[in-house]
Amino acid sequence: MIRLTLLALGITLFALPTLAQPQGFSCVGAERLEDDVFSIAFLRGSAVIPEAARSPLAAAIEAALAEPDRNICILGHAGQEGGATTSIQLAAQRARAVTNAMAGRGIVAERLRSEARSAQFSPSVRAAEPPSRTVTIVLMPPP
Repeated sequence: MIRLTLLALGITLFALPTLAQPQGFSCVGAERLEDDVFSIAFLRGSAVIPEAARSPLAAAIEAALAEPDRNICILGHAGQEGGATTSIQLAAQRARAVTNAMAGRGIVAERLRSEARSAQFSPSVRAAEPPSRTVTIVLMPPP
């Protein structure tokens, strides 16, 4: 009887970390949100966060720290720098740079999702698309 109880306790304790894992989230629709959106502009051909972007990045970090229940989508927008593949790779590098900067300032990594977006290469480009060479930080609505 004691062995069965200990075995059940062991299985329960072993399963707890699995139950405690953060749930994934999606950034689908993030580009349509208008509140709590921050834009980081990059120099052509660079994935280094420029000095001019420190203020909007700091504002995004402050907002994210103030509301720890909200997830954050970091969207790198591709232009036509060097073709579609190169541009998307650069957009992903820029988004990762912003993600790393936010994680380095205390934002829990599980709250961050970075993606590269490229509407410029689709046949129907909407006029409201963010400019290339930018990363948009979107604080998603609370769950």
